[in-house]
Amino acid sequence: MTTFPSSLTSPLGGCQGCQQSEPLGFDFTFAYQPIVDLRDQSIFAHEALVRGLAGEGALSVLNQITEDNRYRFDQLCRMRAIEGAANLGMQTHLSINFMPNAVYRPELCIRSTLEAAKKHNFPIDRLIFETLESQHVDNYRHLTNILREYREFGFKTAIDDFGAGYSGLNLLADFQPDLIKLDMALIRDVDRDRVRQAIVRGIVTICAELNVTVIAEGIESAGERDFLADCGIFLMQGYWFAKPAFKALAQVTPGAWTH
Repeated sequence: MTTFPSSLTSPLGGCQGCQQSEPLGFDFTFAYQPIVDLRDQSIFAHEALVRGLAGEGALSVLNQITEDNRYRFDQLCRMRAIEGAANLGMQTHLSINFMPNAVYRPELCIRSTLEAAKKHNFPIDRLIFETLESQHVDNYRHLTNILREYREFGFKTAIDDFGAGYSGLNLLADFQPDLIKLDMALIRDVDRDRVRQAIVRGIVTICAELNVTVIAEGIESAGERDFLADCGIFLMQGYWFAKPAFKALAQVTPGAWTH
């Protein structure tokens, strides 16, 4: 049974950013893409990926976010992703992207997330909050504070697109998340690129010493899958296994595990 801090399950009231945020003026929903575990051919998690109501791509939604509505958008993303996962009967972890610049105070901005988890009986220890390494963050210390707060609440934390920006190693030095997701640019044709192979092996070694689990995203070939598995990476995500399923839980492509 999931336990929720009583001080954080009352209606949103103290978050100035949410109170001042304007209505969105647009609507959205989600597609879900699995993150698989190669070791036992299971699904470790599903990532919630924002979509338009008719299945339009993420940019059709994200391009409508402004300084005035990003707080409300970030809050609605969390609540709707959890509601959708619960309605689909998701039994795995759920990975939700968040916008650090849309978090006013972590302990207050998390209330709606906790309320949604409680309402839909979704265990908070199965929630993963991931943020982009490459995303511009107004206050670097603010981001590490958010990640620490989320860990204390019982959530798992992840850095997405690791290796795409310039701050990844600095962030890793200050805070060790539960997971990092290697940027797909590092993954592409890694089985045939000695430079990428050396970088990936180095990251895997560092993360092993720091007790950080590595996820490889953007897998599109058996060669990429097999090289990464040989490196000790067993959590993977990409079209090779399954494309995102619109308002549904995608099934892993037959043969993706071994062929």
